[in-house]
Amino acid sequence: SPGIESYGLSNRPQKVCLCPFLPAHPLHISTHLYIIQHPAEENKVLRTVPLLAACLPQDKCKVKIGRRFSEERDPELSTVCQKSGTLILYPGAEAANLEEFILDSPVYPSTIIIIDGTWSQAKDIFYKNSLFRHPKQVQLKTSISSQYVIRMQPTNRCLSTLECAAVALSILEKNNYIQETLLRPLQALCSFQLQHGAQIRLSKEHLLKNGLYPKPMPKNKRKLRKMQLLKNSVKI
Repeated sequence: SPGIESYGLSNRPQKVCLCPFLPAHPLHISTHLYIIQHPAEENKVLRTVPLLAACLPQDKCKVKIGRRFSEERDPELSTVCQKSGTLILYPGAEAANLEEFILDSPVYPSTIIIIDGTWSQAKDIFYKNSLFRHPKQVQLKTSISSQYVIRMQPTNRCLSTLECAAVALSILEKNNYIQETLLRPLQALCSFQLQHGAQIRLSKEHLLKNGLYPKPMPKNKRKLRKMQLLKNSVKI
């Protein structure tokens, strides 16, 4: 399929090809999804955004790569951010829970923005781009644990970009089938990797709590403080 080739999925060895786990046709959704991808994510082998993009219509899923965005650099994104129906998924004290927000919102959301990168990269992108102050900030209230077990997450509650998109789109579209369909290729990717020698990567929080963290504790006070907060299950 040309769509799959353009996302670099079909160049995997045939025995671990993910094509059978993708939907036969892109999922029909009305929500527009914008992925703001940190440049460092673009070349990582086991990233989830190509799987996500291969499941969705090209006109409904756009990936913007960069650290800094402005009206001058990206007029399209600037316009999207200023529309009343646009949300940005980023957890925090200011964020509304998505499921509760859509019940009371006078304008039903038409677009959701998700930042793709490590937690520190996502934080940098969110706080250093004034464009992202415009959309309503939302977060997911979910108890599911990440199935992306081949990449270490900071805490047991952290989800990959694909998982965040799967949960958010199924809420916005009121269709749980979307979540199941989007998670299928991720489950297959992890399963194949584990069969071929990859190991389950426990969260940094789990390793610290159980005295299993393999690296020396950082000397930098700010990083050390973050490690201590993780160990004590304090939200950071």
